[in-house]
Amino acid sequence: LDQEAITSGFWSFIIAFCLVLIYMIFFYSKAGVAADIALIINIIFFFGVIASFGTVLTLPGIAGIVLTLGMAVDSNVIIFERIKEEIAAGKGIRLAVADGFKAAYSAILDGQITTFLTGFILFEFGTGPVQGFATTLMIGICTSLFTSIFITRLILEHWLDKNKEIAFSTNMTRDFLKNTHFDFIKFGKTAFIIGAIMIVISIGSWLTLGLNLGIDFQGGRNYVVRFDKEVSVGEVRENLANIDEFKDDVPEVKTFGPSRQVKITTKYKIKSNDPEVDAEIQNLLYNGLKQFYTKDMTYDQFTSDSEKSDMMLGIMSSQKVGPTIADDVTRKAIIAVIISLFVIFAYIAIRFKRWQYGVSSIIALAHDTIIVIGMYSLLYSVMPFSMEVDQTFIAAVLTIIGYSINNTVVIFDRIRENVNLYPKRSWYERINDGVNSTLLRSVNTSGSTLVVLLAIFIFGGETIRGFVFALLVGIFAGTFSSLFIASPMAYILFRGKKEDAKMLESGDKKRK
Repeated sequence: LDQEAITSGFWSFIIAFCLVLIYMIFFYSKAGVAADIALIINIIFFFGVIASFGTVLTLPGIAGIVLTLGMAVDSNVIIFERIKEEIAAGKGIRLAVADGFKAAYSAILDGQITTFLTGFILFEFGTGPVQGFATTLMIGICTSLFTSIFITRLILEHWLDKNKEIAFSTNMTRDFLKNTHFDFIKFGKTAFIIGAIMIVISIGSWLTLGLNLGIDFQGGRNYVVRFDKEVSVGEVRENLANIDEFKDDVPEVKTFGPSRQVKITTKYKIKSNDPEVDAEIQNLLYNGLKQFYTKDMTYDQFTSDSEKSDMMLGIMSSQKVGPTIADDVTRKAIIAVIISLFVIFAYIAIRFKRWQYGVSSIIALAHDTIIVIGMYSLLYSVMPFSMEVDQTFIAAVLTIIGYSINNTVVIFDRIRENVNLYPKRSWYERINDGVNSTLLRSVNTSGSTLVVLLAIFIFGGETIRGFVFALLVGIFAGTFSSLFIASPMAYILFRGKKEDAKMLESGDKKRK
């Protein structure tokens, strides 16, 4: 099973990498080629750092690498959009490139630092595969920052020195979302209603249906078992329920990947530390499942890696988590989420010097987190893949928090810039202009990340699919909240309507 996961993870990485390269050229023409070269160098640096640190590459770690691809594009998107704005303002290409990079720095650094802080908290409070994911995420952020800020600029300036023309858009994308004037604040009321409905549905599902807790949070033993024919989950569960030892606590049986493969979870003698218990459970599973094989399966073939290496049948993997460890994992997961939210609020409030930005961000993040957890509660019984709430799910939630705050920070950075540049404009104008001017960046960043995640979801294998599903839901929720909830909420907290009325009244008095 590990080899299958490695193979599928590797191919999802290759496919996602190629899709991102194509995506950048499609949107940014020759500038996209510069971004692609930087991205290739980024990957080389990334694996070099991982090799130097001797980092253990877990399956969530592979997901961290692929997700880094999507997020690496974000810095280049911010830079290119800024350069396009400078060109539109009438500046020459060389000056536009220099000023575009300069204007993009604050948004890039603020967004990446908040995501890095989330990864650091995940590393401190996570264990095993979650730490592997956090490590790859933090390394990826550092290498992405370096290559997007320095390598991309070196390439663009080299082309300018050679007097080569540089296009920052194609014919198909030149006018895409250009000069939009959508009223985000006015739509905010509708967005609040939509968000509130989704939150009510999520909390309602959470309270009534509960969550499909994995053994990380409740303890137990997991066994992934493969058969040589298609089997019915119901029949497998019924057979195991007829075993005397399992009658008081019937094992949970779920399809896991192909129809010939199931995951069996049992709490039988989970509090016992006797090493013989593992062998006892494997023997019970063998006696309860051997009739489902078309050919005779010996106990050694059912349990031994060496015996079934050619057949690839029987127990493919096993995992044990004791109740004490499960309690510890649960406590650390809750602490990690709370600390990450607090640190993000503190960073934004200090960095932007206004607490309203921090509160608006936290409200948007709470919206994203509740919806992702709610969708897991609502859909775990109907989706054709495992949707267990385990450590990797917590990694997904914290990644969504980091990604969503990255989106929000870029928008708030432009709003802050508008406040400084246009002190006589109303809050209504400054906030709406800020969101509209960063809209293409938000769409491109979300689009490139979705391309990456879809590649992992389709080609990454069964063991990672539930994790990626959480990220997909989070990307949609995070993009929605950044555009339609965080900014209108900031307008409310800034008392924008009242301040704008005062400004209008003051202007009338001056004219009189």
